[in-house]
Amino acid sequence: MGGFSLIHWIILGLFLLLLFGGNRFSNMMKDVAKGMKSFKEGMGDEEEEKRRRYEDQRGAEPPRLPRDPETIEVNPRREDLTAPPPPRDDEAR
Repeated sequence: MGGFSLIHWIILGLFLLLLFGGNRFSNMMKDVAKGMKSFKEGMGDEEEEKRRRYEDQRGAEPPRLPRDPETIEVNPRREDLTAPPPPRDDEAR
């Protein structure tokens, strides 16, 4: 009860074959395959466009804004230091 037996699936298959016909069914499958192929090509074109834009941006130098500082010294040179370094604990004794 409630389940389909083998004879039910065979009758359903024959009904669908009569409804759609052999030629219609194969044409529908061809259309589905063409749609999938064009979708994949579209996705590939989009990826290529992104890659090209990234490479163009990577090659170009970013614009400098007037508010950007020229350079910042992170590690000052030794001669720039005004005070001598503090003595170590073993030197103070």
